[in-house]
Amino acid sequence: MRKLKSLLIVAFLALGMSGVANAQKVGHVNLERVIANMPETRALQTEIEKISKTYKDDITGMAKKFEAKYKKYSAEQASQTDDVNKQRAEEIQGERNRIQQAEQAAGQDIQQRQQTKLIPILQKAEKAIKEVAKAKGLLYILDGSAGKGLLVADGPDIYEDLKVKLGLLPNQKQPQPAAQK
Repeated sequence: MRKLKSLLIVAFLALGMSGVANAQKVGHVNLERVIANMPETRALQTEIEKISKTYKDDITGMAKKFEAKYKKYSAEQASQTDDVNKQRAEEIQGERNRIQQAEQAAGQDIQQRQQTKLIPILQKAEKAIKEVAKAKGLLYILDGSAGKGLLVADGPDIYEDLKVKLGLLPNQKQPQPAAQK
C-alpha cells in the first residue's frame, strides 16, 4: 500500500513536470506584422497602387467625357426634338452605366489580383514559421495579432528569427492623426 502511494506521487509529479516542459514549447508571433513587412507584400502593395491609379485615371477620363457630353446635351435640349432628346437621354444613361461597370470591374480585378498574389506570400510565411518553430523546438506558435485571442504571451516571440529568415523590412510608419485643436 505504501509503495502504491509512493508510485502515485512519483507519477503525479512526473506528469506535472511534463506539463511544465510542454508549456515551454509554445511561441508566438504577430502574423500581420510579419506579412506586412515581407518584401513581397510591399512589392504587391506598390503594384496594386499602380494598377489602382491606372484604373482611376481611365475612369476619371471617362467621367470627364461624360460630363462634357451631358453639359452639351443639356444646353442643346431646348433646341432639339423630343426624339433626339430621348435618344440622347438613353445615350447618357448608357455611358453612366459603362462608367459604373468600369468601376466595379476595376475593383474586382484589383481584389482578385491581390488575393491571387497574396496566397504564395502567406504560404511562404507559414513555411518559415514552421521551420523556425522546428528549429527552436516549439510545438505551438500562436498568432499575436490584434483580435486573434492571444492575451498573454510568456513563450518566445519568433519575429526576430522570421525577420532574418524572410528578410523582413522595417515596420511601415503609420500615418499620425492630425492634431486636434
